[in-house]
Amino acid sequence: MLRTLVLLLLLANGGYYAWSQGLLQSWGFAPHQQAEPQRLQQQIHPELLRVLPDDTGKAAQRSTAAPSQANHRPAEPAGHAEPVAAADPDAATAPQGECLQAGLFDAAQADALRRAAAALPAGSWRLENATLPGRWMVYMGRFADADLLAKKRSELRELGVSFDRPNAALEPGLSLGRFSTEEAAQRGLTQLNAKGVRSARVVQERLDAPGFVLRLPQADTALRAQVLALRGALAGKELRPCS
Repeated sequence: MLRTLVLLLLLANGGYYAWSQGLLQSWGFAPHQQAEPQRLQQQIHPELLRVLPDDTGKAAQRSTAAPSQANHRPAEPAGHAEPVAAADPDAATAPQGECLQAGLFDAAQADALRRAAAALPAGSWRLENATLPGRWMVYMGRFADADLLAKKRSELRELGVSFDRPNAALEPGLSLGRFSTEEAAQRGLTQLNAKGVRSARVVQERLDAPGFVLRLPQADTALRAQVLALRGALAGKELRPCS
């Protein structure tokens, strides 16, 4: 009985294989064929297809999607234009602020300036401690009278030495040069001696002077005009670029 069952299974499997492969088609036994020959006719050069890397494929999709979206944009009425942001001419030509300063102011002048500058925009100005360095001078004098002064001027002209008036405390006299240090003044005196000047000497014309400087870190045209309007508080000091 078992042999018969095994034999029947083998015959059934063999018959199914022959049927599925179309070996029994001539006898009228074959599965239904799913064929669509029209799809083969619709293919366009399948031999040109190639596989692209992942990044290249994404770039190609973006490049093809952009014109597709542009082609599907709704038509705009005639005469309509996209609004364009106009450039601000003032922004391109607006002057940049520069650092300006004025001084030196003594304590009393600084107090008056501080009160007047309170009307300026907050943070636009400040008063800083500063020191006006001393100054040294090659000096001739004091002379006893105007005649002696005129004589010395004539002698200096003959030697080709330039001169100027000293400050009021050293009148009547002559300044033959001003220097920021005593050493520089001594060198100047040595050069004058070589030219024939004999009665000159080095003096300190001005001591170190502590005080205050008005500083405007970012002064535009408007702020400069406001500060210049504080004429009395500036005490005759001029605005100049920061040093």
